[in-house]
Amino acid sequence: MGKKRVFRGWRRLSLHLFLLACLLPLCLGRGMEARAEVAISAPSAILMEASTGKVIYEWNASERRSPASITKIMTLLLVFEQLEEGKIKLEDQITVSEYASSMGGSQVYLAAGEVQNLDTMLKCIAVASANDASVAVAEYIAGSEEAFVGRMNEKAEQLGMTDTHFEDCCGLTESDGHYTSARDVAIMSRELITKHPEVFDYSQIWMTDITHETRQGSSLFTLANTNKLLKQYEWATGLKTGSTSKAKYCLSATARKDGIDLIAVVMGAPEPKKRFQDARVLLNYGFDVSSLYCDENEDPLPDLAVEGGVEEKVPLSYAGEFRYLDIAGNSLDNVEKRMELPESVPAPVLQGETAGYARYFLNGTPIGEVPVLYGADVARARYCDVLLKIFQEFLL
Repeated sequence: MGKKRVFRGWRRLSLHLFLLACLLPLCLGRGMEARAEVAISAPSAILMEASTGKVIYEWNASERRSPASITKIMTLLLVFEQLEEGKIKLEDQITVSEYASSMGGSQVYLAAGEVQNLDTMLKCIAVASANDASVAVAEYIAGSEEAFVGRMNEKAEQLGMTDTHFEDCCGLTESDGHYTSARDVAIMSRELITKHPEVFDYSQIWMTDITHETRQGSSLFTLANTNKLLKQYEWATGLKTGSTSKAKYCLSATARKDGIDLIAVVMGAPEPKKRFQDARVLLNYGFDVSSLYCDENEDPLPDLAVEGGVEEKVPLSYAGEFRYLDIAGNSLDNVEKRMELPESVPAPVLQGETAGYARYFLNGTPIGEVPVLYGADVARARYCDVLLKIFQEFLL
């Protein structure tokens, strides 16, 4: 059998709280808005498990709000996508424009004409939330900030972020046209950390130095992480803070414990410390109630018989692993895997198409499935193929 893992959170909640978690959503019709269980100050928040995308808790999660610098999560996502596609490299040299150097708010005081490599720029964005570095990188990738913002909005649409519209790449603007929601922030945070976990190499930096090389000479500048949760919460891994007078205090916090990755998004907290306090409450709640089942689907599959094909059998493979998050206190030892495959299939078959399914059940209830795919092409046998096969069998 393939490798199966169960990640169990610490369950310290009483039976009463578990019953509330199960019954309140049914009674109130409001998803996991069990406000009585999670005491936070923020007017909008969500808690999501990263690998499955399952929402564990939400409160006004679709409310459109000003995001401030957590806008930069989308900027980072586009940068890492470009890196993965090989269109840019960490060693690329980026020249700071007059416009980029003029950004106010949070910045690292890049001078017009100053050159920094992309790796340094990413540190400036992820650690110090630098607006000037964000704009410089946006201009380098798309030619202008406006063009880059167009890509940000396209990506938001692709990800199903229905309550989001960006007007800049850094979150400095406070116009009504620049907005997102806690749910959408969780969606783009999930896309970033699951598809590009190398972002943690930057988001977990607490303090580092960069060197400014300008006409005035060389000088060191210290970057200090704006995410104080890194020092306040043992399992914190990132991700991004934000604050303006309109947005108040926002945070997309990521944390990993016992193999479980959580994303806690807090928007509009009234005070700087409150956003970190709210995130800790959300994360602790999530780790307490969560158990994650993972089947890596590495067990070998039998070949499938092919009727009327040039080959008599076709190999099979899983489309991927299976993950399921339980927050109701069930024993994941009761998860059952059932294979649903035909005894044979008619030719032709195409590699990558679905042959059947591995279906999963918990206490007899379906909880998900993984497609089983054909591992090769098998063409339909022609008349001459049949004759050749008969002749070969005769010789043998």
